[in-house]
Amino acid sequence: MRIAHVRERNGPAGAPWRLVAAPIGGDSWLDLEPARRRLNAADPRRAHNSTLFRQPITTMDEVLARGLRIEALGELLEGFGGRADALDSEDDAVLAAANLAFGPPVLRPPSFRDFYAFEQHVATMWGRRGSEIPEAWFRLPIFYFSNVSELRGPGDPVWAPRGSTELDFELEVGAIVDTSAYNLTDEQAAEAIGGYLIVNDWSARDLQRDESTVRLGPAKGKDFALTIGPWIVTPDELADRWPAGATAPDLTMTATVTGADGRVTEVSRGSWSIARYTFGQMLARASADVHVRPGDLLGSGTVGTGCLLEVKGATLGRWLEPGDTVRLEIERLGVLETPIVARGAT
Repeated sequence: MRIAHVRERNGPAGAPWRLVAAPIGGDSWLDLEPARRRLNAADPRRAHNSTLFRQPITTMDEVLARGLRIEALGELLEGFGGRADALDSEDDAVLAAANLAFGPPVLRPPSFRDFYAFEQHVATMWGRRGSEIPEAWFRLPIFYFSNVSELRGPGDPVWAPRGSTELDFELEVGAIVDTSAYNLTDEQAAEAIGGYLIVNDWSARDLQRDESTVRLGPAKGKDFALTIGPWIVTPDELADRWPAGATAPDLTMTATVTGADGRVTEVSRGSWSIARYTFGQMLARASADVHVRPGDLLGSGTVGTGCLLEVKGATLGRWLEPGDTVRLEIERLGVLETPIVARGAT
C-alpha cells in the first residue's frame, strides 16, 4: 500500500491536503475520508468496532497523533477492493493520479535523524580527508539531527542558501516511525517502522566544508531544505525483494540531473541492499534511553555515488544551478523531482 497527501492540480489555492491510498502499480488513488464515510454508512457497526472509523481522516500527522498505525489505513483500501484494478474510476472517492499534486507524506515530522549507513559513501568522504573510516562506524549506526522546519515535497523548489555556490543533492532511503519507541531491540525497532519513502538531504558543500573544521557536526550546510516523498510505501510491499540475510531490499536507487538546456545526466546508481545497517538497527540505536515519537523520520544516509561530492567530476562536471531538475528514483518507492531555482525567486 502507498499513502500520500494530495491536492487537486486545478483546485483552489490553499486547499487542505487530503490523505489518499493506493495499491502498488495503480494509477488511481482512494480518497480516505470519503471512503471512511461511505463504509460507515454501509455498515454502522464499523465505528463501534474500530477507532479508524470514529473520526474524520485528514492528514497522516493526525492519524499518527490518534495512535493509529499506518497499516490500519489498509482497512479502508480493502473495503474498496484493495487491488489496483478494483478501484472504480467513476467512483467519486477515487482520484486519478494525473489530476493530483503530491505533498510531503508527513507534513510536520517531530524530528529527522539522518544516519550514515552506506560504506562506499563513508569511505569516499573520509578518503577525501586522507583518513580511513573510523572504527566506531563499523560498530554503531551513527546519525545527526537535521532541521524539519524547511520540509519540501515533490515538485517544491530548492535553492542554494545564502553564501553558497556549491549546492548538492543526496540520494537516501527514508523510514517513518509510526508508534512510540523506547529502548527497543533491533527486532522490536524493525516492527515500529510504518513505511519507507525517498529522502533528498540537500547539502551546501562550501558551507559544510567550513563548518566541518570545527568538528561539531552539520549546521547551515545542511539545514536549509529537506525533500521527502512522493509517498510512503508499507514494508509488506518490499518483502519479496528482501534477500535472506540482507540488511535491506534489493532495490535500485538512481539520480539524474536535467539541465536548463534539456540535457539529462545520470549521476548515481546504487542499491539499497548494500547498506551496512538495517533500519531496525538504526531505530534501536536512536531509541536507546530516548522516546522516539510517531511521525519521526529516519534517513539511511547517502547511497554510494549518491551525491555530486562523490561523482561530480565524472558525471555532471559542476554543482547544481538554477534551471536544473533533480530526479531521484528508488524502485517501488517512486520518483521524487525537485526544480532548482535562484535564491529569492519564490
